[in-house]
Amino acid sequence: MSSLTLIFVAACLFAIAYRFYGLFLATKVMNLRDERETPAVTMNDGHDYVKTNKYVLFGHHFAAIAAAGPLLGPVLAAQFGYMPGALWILIGCVLAGGVHDMVVLFASVRHKGRSLSMIAETEIGKTTGKVASISILFILILTLAGLSIAVVNAMFNSPWGTFTVLATIPIAMVMGVYMQKVRPGDIRGGSLIGVGLLALSIVVGPHVAANPTLAQLLTFSKKELAVIIPVYGFFASVLPVWFLLVPRDYLSTYLKIGTIAALAIGIVFINPALQMPAFTPYISGGGPVIPGAAFPFLFITIACGALSGFHAIIGSGTTPKMIAKEKDILFVGYGAMLTEGFVAIMALIAACVLVPADYFAINAAPAAFAKLGIATVNLPELATQVGEQLQGRPGGAVSLAVGMAYIFSSVPFMDGMMAYWYHFAIMFEAVFILTAVDAGTRVGRYLLQEMLGRVYPRFADNHWTPGVVVTSALFTGAWGYLVYTGDIATIWPLFGMANQLLASCALIVGTTMLIRLGKARYAWVTAVPALLVFPIVMWAGYLNVTTNFMPKNLYLLATLSVVLMVLITIVFVAAFRRWHSLLKIERSVTDNYGDKVLALASD
Repeated sequence: MSSLTLIFVAACLFAIAYRFYGLFLATKVMNLRDERETPAVTMNDGHDYVKTNKYVLFGHHFAAIAAAGPLLGPVLAAQFGYMPGALWILIGCVLAGGVHDMVVLFASVRHKGRSLSMIAETEIGKTTGKVASISILFILILTLAGLSIAVVNAMFNSPWGTFTVLATIPIAMVMGVYMQKVRPGDIRGGSLIGVGLLALSIVVGPHVAANPTLAQLLTFSKKELAVIIPVYGFFASVLPVWFLLVPRDYLSTYLKIGTIAALAIGIVFINPALQMPAFTPYISGGGPVIPGAAFPFLFITIACGALSGFHAIIGSGTTPKMIAKEKDILFVGYGAMLTEGFVAIMALIAACVLVPADYFAINAAPAAFAKLGIATVNLPELATQVGEQLQGRPGGAVSLAVGMAYIFSSVPFMDGMMAYWYHFAIMFEAVFILTAVDAGTRVGRYLLQEMLGRVYPRFADNHWTPGVVVTSALFTGAWGYLVYTGDIATIWPLFGMANQLLASCALIVGTTMLIRLGKARYAWVTAVPALLVFPIVMWAGYLNVTTNFMPKNLYLLATLSVVLMVLITIVFVAAFRRWHSLLKIERSVTDNYGDKVLALASD
């Protein structure tokens, strides 16, 4: 299969899925109707609950959910060949990831913008909600720490990339003030301002890096960045969403989608051959990049590229508080996930255009690569062209940047710009990830406020400034500490497992809500992917503990894995019991919207 064929298949499949399956979900399964007022309208406070244009909200939501997963996961999964990753991304996005994102957003909008744990408490039971709260909070801290470390590694000793990433903050503030205060609702004007300033920052970036004084000011150590990023996360959590969070995410979406579109055009134009075979010998295990076989490790490796529990945190956090109309849920929820799937396909192609020996040399530890008994082909020349040491830099980010730079520099008139495109790609990856950090931090603050509000009710009040500041500081301090100490650098397998367990949990909670709403005949849309993914991920978790963590004496990671598996199992058991009780109900009742349901939500 050529790279062009893979892009064409992905684009056609996702377009058809949105038009038919997405519309089926919106009309038949969820019965979305614009006459139902959303929390952004009924609870508008100008701070967290803000009625937002669907295109702006799509930008915020996509920027928040599209982090390291769709970029690095498919790159790491290329160890198994391009076919396993491509199949799971294409099938998973349509039937699992898109459904997951849409049903969680739908559930949160119906539950006044509340978090997944609060939805679980309402739909299943109080104990389930508490278990879900603990699980989600832990997973979110772990996720944000992992994402932030990826940003630290991308921006470390890179004044050009650091300048461009940091420039998006004041640019977003200018956009926010313009669209909210100067010309309310002027999306076009705000977009022109933001895109123009962002383009200027990218052009100016190399000149900033070439200036010794400015370069020194913008060259940060890993420890310095490990402090700067949590500080940014704190302010992104505290400030009104319209001032920094939404415009910055909307702005970075132009960069994200623009770069991916340019990458797709570059691939179409030059149609690079996929050097990686469809299936490698490591599909059954023994590979130097990912421990274990493609089944089941493929699913926890690609993670966000096909199905992501992190999306449930965003979909029941900032986004539902800004949905202007119920029908926007299709465009924002399902549409953003399909877009992320297309990003994942692009990342997979960028990794697979490298010669396999070069790919493994970059993504495997030197000792592991030496055991393969193969020699690099183009890597020494590529390293010279980009001006960086490339071999022995595992994690996916470097190989993705090299693959993207190779494609861009192969376009006519781009010859000789390999170094420029490589550093641009590193900056692109950092921006991609950082926008999920700010939204995730705000969602974590919401969740922590809900939990502390059970003890001291004022914490649950989003207008109580001391509560907002304290919970933001506690949450950013938790994941910031992990970033600063760097103890989670080897956390990807645990992150992937936790991410997929949370996704299956969200699907099972969504299934429960559909049954309560009298939609049992459609509950298969969420129940089937949940019941397929859950045992696969539990199997991967077991293998992680027994063959990866314990032999390396990683007892903390092993313990955390077991705890998470037990917590999510509790949620599943409670959900099954709730299904049984709901399906025994013979008479329906009418809710506040005039719909016949099996039971009313206990909000």
